[in-house]
Amino acid sequence: MTIFGGEIGSEGVHRFPVRVYFEDTDFSTNVYHAAYLKYFERARTEFLRAHGIHHSELIKDGLAFAVREMTISYDRPAHIDDLLEVATHMAEAGGARFVLEQTLTRAGEVICRARVVAVLLNAAGRPVRLPAGLKALLGPR
Repeated sequence: MTIFGGEIGSEGVHRFPVRVYFEDTDFSTNVYHAAYLKYFERARTEFLRAHGIHHSELIKDGLAFAVREMTISYDRPAHIDDLLEVATHMAEAGGARFVLEQTLTRAGEVICRARVVAVLLNAAGRPVRLPAGLKALLGPR
């Protein structure tokens, strides 16, 4: 049984299921390139949630994550009704930033890959160092 929000495996990789809906596709029934961003964003949010990090709690402390940089490689097209999986793992964490690597697959075949650099910002929009507890949660498992 798949758990809503995905789950973290023993190797520390978070896996999040995604179904391709009509709204995600272009006129050819291939997934529109911007839809992959939504898949990766949802998986990142669930990755953080699985580590006990909730955006609503960060906001109460005047903090928020922002994507600073993202590199995407589109390897193969995904199509309407495909069942995909986003695998997310922490590549590095330090200072005010962390780097996640994400892979979108269909039945084990790589469809798309992303490397995401995110930063922690305070209410004024300035980067702040990751608190030790937060950094520990984001570290390798």
